[in-house]
Amino acid sequence: MMAAIKYSFFLIFYLLGSTQVKAQQNSDESYKRPLKEVLTSIEKRYGVKIKYADSLVHGKWVNYADWRFRQDVETTMDNVLKPLDLKVKKEKEKQYKLSVYEYYRWNVAEGWAEMDRIASQYASKAAWEKRKDSLKPGLLKALQLSPLPASPGTAPIITSKRIFNGYSVENIAIEILPGVYINGSLYKPLQYKGKIPLILNPDGHWEKQRYRPDCQYRCAALAKMGAMAFSYDLFAWGESTLQFAFENHRKSLSMTIQALGSIRILDYLLSLKDADPNRVAMTGGSGAGSHTVLMTAIDDRIKASAPVVSLSSYFYGGCPCESGMPIHACGSGTNNVEIAAMAAPRPQLVVSDGGDWTDKMPDHDFPYLQKVYDWYGAKKLVSNTHLPKDKHDFGLSKRIPVYQFMSQTMGLNLKAIQDVNGQIDESGITIEKETALYVFGEKGEKLPKDALKGFENLERLFHSYFK
Repeated sequence: MMAAIKYSFFLIFYLLGSTQVKAQQNSDESYKRPLKEVLTSIEKRYGVKIKYADSLVHGKWVNYADWRFRQDVETTMDNVLKPLDLKVKKEKEKQYKLSVYEYYRWNVAEGWAEMDRIASQYASKAAWEKRKDSLKPGLLKALQLSPLPASPGTAPIITSKRIFNGYSVENIAIEILPGVYINGSLYKPLQYKGKIPLILNPDGHWEKQRYRPDCQYRCAALAKMGAMAFSYDLFAWGESTLQFAFENHRKSLSMTIQALGSIRILDYLLSLKDADPNRVAMTGGSGAGSHTVLMTAIDDRIKASAPVVSLSSYFYGGCPCESGMPIHACGSGTNNVEIAAMAAPRPQLVVSDGGDWTDKMPDHDFPYLQKVYDWYGAKKLVSNTHLPKDKHDFGLSKRIPVYQFMSQTMGLNLKAIQDVNGQIDESGITIEKETALYVFGEKGEKLPKDALKGFENLERLFHSYFK
């Protein structure tokens, strides 16, 4: 009996000891620890709070956990989280939030260092021209648009024209691939003579996109000033969702389809007898600002550009429609600021603000653009309107410099939208209901019967051109 009791105590002690030894980290286990446990250690050691969803840490482990610790908390968290493709964002003093690593968002110092590395490759106009000549075909190849897929060559679908105070609006759908449409609205001045400027206006990722008042204000104002302004949807956004699900917008191919769409829009609009091919401009905000930069780089028909609240050396575009295709791997690595420099010496206005990733545009990135333009003797043709107290939008404070820029570069009549005191006045513009801007009817009932539907069918169609 006593022997059995002694054996039981020995067994319990052995098992407890074994468990303790097994739980202890050593080199055989690469000092492996659960991520959740490591985060708790960081919180206690540095006196901080790290917020996270359990799904982000469940089942994740950190090797050599303690060896990754440093004197400051942010370096420590960077060391711990990078191998797991995770990162933290500082919300306030001593409080951080864990999130998935964003390949398209760098910290400022790293972004500037990469900008400096890129810029160190050329120090003259001739060297820059050589660099630019290699980047352009690389961008087209990365977009899978070299060669371009054949155009369907069909006539656009155009709705009836609406007449307003000094301008008209008609909705247009252009078939860019068989059964694939890009939809928009064309704003034109009521009275004009000869050929007039053309301004492309893709819209960004804001809710309601091109149906929003600020987009209607912008396009109508440009029309009143004497241009034809075309406002159009992103892929799988707006009326495009009649063919493709909204979540398809976050597929990498959306970047390619959007670029192809803008090329086809230019093809059509420049075929109009009243379009002036020497006065073509493009402006867009946020994601459409990234699109404006890219399109200006790859399409020489665009003579002036105004990217709004988008351009940065440390932010590459947070949506796959901006960075899903490997354009930033071109030329052993590029970024949106260098791609913007490809516009030189064509006039360019960069609008930035203090409430997003464009907050430091005047400090580092804009001087780089000025340097490139200066090689052409065109330093005055690139400008930056920086609004340090503004947030991320395309409000009136951003539209005003765009109106002024387009007036100067496209030869438009700014007085057409000014009051007696010379202030911009958009009050004469009619804001239409969203449904009035549809091409295919309030419920999509006018969508052509042969319209292609489903992202898998689009992929199959697109890649059939390259077999």
